[in-house]
Amino acid sequence: MQRTLWTTLSAGVLLATATWGWAADDKWATIKGQVVFPANKAIPKREPLKVTQDKEHCLSKGDILDESVLVNPKNRGIKNVVVFLRPADKDVTDFPKDAIHPDDAKRQPAQVVIDQPCCMFVERVTCARVGDTLVVKNPAPVAHNFFWDSANNDSYNVTIPKNEQWKMPKPLRKEGPPIQYKCTIHGWMTGYVRIFDHPYYAVTDENGNFEIKNAPVGKFRIVYWHENGVRGGREGRFGEEIEIKGPVTDLKQIEFDVSPKN
Repeated sequence: MQRTLWTTLSAGVLLATATWGWAADDKWATIKGQVVFPANKAIPKREPLKVTQDKEHCLSKGDILDESVLVNPKNRGIKNVVVFLRPADKDVTDFPKDAIHPDDAKRQPAQVVIDQPCCMFVERVTCARVGDTLVVKNPAPVAHNFFWDSANNDSYNVTIPKNEQWKMPKPLRKEGPPIQYKCTIHGWMTGYVRIFDHPYYAVTDENGNFEIKNAPVGKFRIVYWHENGVRGGREGRFGEEIEIKGPVTDLKQIEFDVSPKN
């Protein structure tokens, strides 16, 4: 009798544990999608940039092509689109604590690297978290400059000698708008950093694909930002309504006209 009772209780505990574990996992999902250039528009041609300084080094591998719009001609996928979530209420920007996956509490501040091996910044578009540290490398045989002006993360205008690097002296703080940075020595060089205080963001790859893991299930908003604008125009900055369902929410193809605004 005691063995039967113990077996029954043990089974009940195991069932409860399994149920609770499933319920906890069911609160989170992976968001997948692909951002593509509209099918009815011609893909913008990448033109050579006008190189006026340190030509021997900068043009040592051939012409430097414009990177402001990078569209894969094979599948029309757009690179360097920042995709991120916002709360369902468009007047709210902060996620409640219970909407942040518990594993995120284990995250340690990261060192975010911007490189410039041959007169272009790599990566052109970078995402970072509050508390991360920015490091700008210069492995080139010529000096570079890093010019950065922001509302919450100070202003810098630093010359970085060849084969050296510069570390931003303060950890990154929350900043709503993208921060553009430049090299004032080589005027065609530029890039962008976006700083988030939550983990729900991604940058599209060379095929336009993105993935956001451990997103909370429920109703939220999703924003598609490119250096040439926001999908949906002015209202698009608040995001588009989305319902996240587990285990995977597949948004499939999202068309986004990132043509330069004249």
